[in-house]
Amino acid sequence: MSNTEALPAPVACGGETGGPASARIEILSPRDVPLGGPRAMRVRRTLPQRARTLIGAWCFADHYGPDDVASSGGMDVAPHPHIGLQTVSWLFSGEIEHRDSLGIHAYVRPGELNLMTSGHGICHSEVSTPATTILHGVQLWVALPEEHRDTARDFQHYAPTPVPLDGGEVRVFLGTLAGDTSPVRTFTPLLGAELHVAPGATLTLDVAPDFEHGVLVDTGQVLLDGTTLKPADLGYAPPDRTTLTLTNPADEPARLILLGGPPFQEEIIMWWNFIGRSSEEIAQARLDWTEGRRFGEVTGYDGDPLPAPELPTVPLKPRGNRR
Repeated sequence: MSNTEALPAPVACGGETGGPASARIEILSPRDVPLGGPRAMRVRRTLPQRARTLIGAWCFADHYGPDDVASSGGMDVAPHPHIGLQTVSWLFSGEIEHRDSLGIHAYVRPGELNLMTSGHGICHSEVSTPATTILHGVQLWVALPEEHRDTARDFQHYAPTPVPLDGGEVRVFLGTLAGDTSPVRTFTPLLGAELHVAPGATLTLDVAPDFEHGVLVDTGQVLLDGTTLKPADLGYAPPDRTTLTLTNPADEPARLILLGGPPFQEEIIMWWNFIGRSSEEIAQARLDWTEGRRFGEVTGYDGDPLPAPELPTVPLKPRGNRR
């Protein structure tokens, strides 16, 4: 998915550490962002924001739907570029057609992971299919560490098997949780999972104490270690926890996305669809896209690529995470 804001703000961040002083749960509320066009579907963005721009290497989280495509027109994101990141596509309902400059033509379907690695540069398009009536899911980005950010383009697909829990169910699409491990390759340790919590149930999950975690609520209401999260909230839990406790106090099932990873120790600059380390690098990537270099071409998309927005008139500089 592309960041379609006309004036995307540069975002920079470095790693954080947890500890007793930061042990409380932080609630990150979303902001609405149009995906583009006069009948644009809207997404709820919880990462990045001023309060926090990274959870592990997770640096971008858009949550959308349930969206009636007959009213919104659905998703139609023209070919657009990426550098320095991986895109993670996960659906609850609907279907999205993916095409990229690696030559991959694939579909994003509910309960199946599509992970694209941009490395030095890739471009792709995303379009909801004609069979889609309700579109509902999340689009996530992962920052690549310095030693791997110029890696080759790549694409991985994985359909995790649901794992039953006492009071719920989990699909682990990245990393390890509840005894299940995803085979999908990542460049930093990560956790990504869809969790269902039954009405009135409590799940206590063993987690890596060096990870920080984020809980994005899709449906229902969830208590994360006793802190109430409503739909579309992202609850942040700092490191030094060996367990996370999720409680559904309601009479309806709850669904959430659990993200995690060790605090990312590098400073990065995010602008538009790029993750770099300097203002000059971002400017060069924009120029390469504008002049048709580096990113390759997407075949099979009916329309023109997305134009790059104008860069700010001042150099892009790191702001850093709140510590």
